Amino acid sequence: MSSFMNALREQRWDDHRYYHHNRINQSLHFISAISFVVAYGLLWVDPALAALVAWLVSMVTRQAGHFFFEPLGYDEVNQATQAYKEDVKVGYNLSRKRVLMGIWVASPLLLVWQPDLFGLLTAHATWVDLARNVGWMWLAVGVGGLLFRMVQLFVLKDVQTGLVWVTKILTDPFNDIRLYHRAPLQLLRGEMVDPAHGLKHV
Repeated sequence: MSSFMNALREQRWDDHRYYHHNRINQSLHFISAISFVVAYGLLWVDPALAALVAWLVSMVTRQAGHFFFEPLGYDEVNQATQAYKEDVKVGYNLSRKRVLMGIWVASPLLLVWQPDLFGLLTAHATWVDLARNVGWMWLAVGVGGLLFRMVQLFVLKDVQTGLVWVTKILTDPFNDIRLYHRAPLQLLRGEMVDPAHGLKHV
């Protein structure tokens, strides 16, 4: 258990110090984290709606922060190139995220071709039905993406690395609220970059 928790702290630390310099990105992660917690609650009562919230709010804000606001050049604080950071990223680095987001965006086209998704869903009769079917499809994309990378890590690294990564992903919303709840106020004060970023272990 000690080894597992140490590995979890290390993955969280690498993710924070390499990919969360910018206060806008941190603020978007705070919004994303809150909406993910809402989605977690909705999973118990309405999984399709939970998936719509998770992808349309949580993932869009989260990935927008990474793609549009994080610096992509040489990381002076951590003395690391972008290529190095992409290489050591355990989970979905920016390259893998582009693939995942592409699958997410394209997946509803399956409902144009097969409205009942080969008998897995009830074909939509209204726009609300269509939205719910898209939600179910996006739930499958999310779970599939999680399981696919976990199994990949089992093969490429080891079982613990994969399990640690899944634990990190599932608990990220709570950890991000803890880390970034002050970011919106700091951003309003004009602080665009975290001055202590990468200098202390979170």
